[in-house]
Amino acid sequence: MKYLVFMLVLISPFVEAEIYKWTDEQGRVHFGDSPRTEDNAEKVVVDVISYEYVKVEEIEFYQSEKKQNKSTKVKMYSTNWCGYCKKARKYFNEKNINFVEYDIEKDSAANKRFKELGGKGVPLILVGKKKMSGFNSQRFDDIYQ
Repeated sequence: MKYLVFMLVLISPFVEAEIYKWTDEQGRVHFGDSPRTEDNAEKVVVDVISYEYVKVEEIEFYQSEKKQNKSTKVKMYSTNWCGYCKKARKYFNEKNINFVEYDIEKDSAANKRFKELGGKGVPLILVGKKKMSGFNSQRFDDIYQ
């Protein structure tokens, strides 16, 4: 059993899956990893936010909070239990980066702003007009200047 777990851990970084979407003759939509060749299938790109993949995008519209500290460049929407939020918090403290943190489970106004920003998971980090979904120190350094 422990050999099986070891093999899965060893092999998992090299495994990639592709997802395809196609419609059959009856108009039913199908998803699968190996479409039939006669089907007009399109490849579906799935963005999975993880520690390795962090999505960064420009904020198109954002109604900022009323009591905004102009000197604080970094804002983080988080929860107390989130592991990536803890990593981000620790990183900011180690690098002496000033940030404001909003707990979306304890603060209903913060939760509303989080949803307005299109938040689907925590942490959601704002640096100026950039929005980072998830946390990765290298990606953060790219947008923090």
